[in-house]
Amino acid sequence: MRSKIVAGNWKMNKNLEETEALLATLSAKLPDTQAEVMVAPAYVNLSAAVRCLEASKIEVIAQNMHFAESGAYTGEISADMLLNIDVNTVIIGHSERRAYFAETDGILAKKVQTALDHEIRVMFCFGEELEDRKANNHFNVVENQLRNALFSLEAASWSRIILAYEPVWAIGTGETASPEQAQEMHEFIRKTIAEAYDQTIANNVSILYGGSVKPGNAPEIFGKPDVDGGLIGGASLVADDFIAIIKAI
Repeated sequence: MRSKIVAGNWKMNKNLEETEALLATLSAKLPDTQAEVMVAPAYVNLSAAVRCLEASKIEVIAQNMHFAESGAYTGEISADMLLNIDVNTVIIGHSERRAYFAETDGILAKKVQTALDHEIRVMFCFGEELEDRKANNHFNVVENQLRNALFSLEAASWSRIILAYEPVWAIGTGETASPEQAQEMHEFIRKTIAEAYDQTIANNVSILYGGSVKPGNAPEIFGKPDVDGGLIGGASLVADDFIAIIKAI
C-alpha cells in the first residue's frame, strides 16, 4: 500500500538559527498522523536539522545531489555525503533545477540511478509549463519526462521512488491546479506507469501534488483518490500552515 506523504521544500530559505527554531516548533506541534512528514532545509543546515529531529518522526531530506561519486564538481554534493549525515531521501528534478540550472532528462536519469545505487529514496519532480497546458500538450510533456528519466529503471527500483507532479504554472504564482485537474493528471500518471510496468507498481507508487498547496485548498486536493500528499513550498516555511496541511492529509 502506498504511503501518504507531506514534504516541505524550504529551497534557499532559513539560516541556521531560523532552521532550528522552525524545526523545534514543527516537532512540538506535529499532529498524530499516519503520513510521512519530511522537510528539506538548505544544504548547510542538513546536519543540524538531523540532530534537531533525532527524537521526531519528521524526516530530513535533501533538495538535490550530483550523479558523480566524487571529483571536481565545485559546489556539488554526493550521495555518500548525504548518507554520511543520515539523509536518505533526495529531491531530484525540481522545476527550478530544470529551469535555472539546465538539468535535462538525461542528467536527471543519471542522478536517479546514482541515488538508487546507494539505496537513497528519490522524490522525482516533473510537470508542464503554462504554454504546454494551453496547447493541450501537458499529458505528452509529463509522459516524456517520466519515460526519459525513469522508465529504464528495473521494476524493483520503483519501491524507492516517490513522484511529485508540479505544474510549473502553479508554483509561486498563486495559481493552483483545481483538485479535478490534479486528479486527472495523477490518474494519467498512474495509468502511464501501469502501461510501462504493471498495475501493481502503479498502484503502490506515491504521487504527490506540488503546486501552491495551502491550508485552505489542501483538504480538497488531498481528498482525490490518486493524490497521495503534497510537496509544499512557501507554506512549509510557516509552522502553523505546514501543520494545518499535515492535518489535512
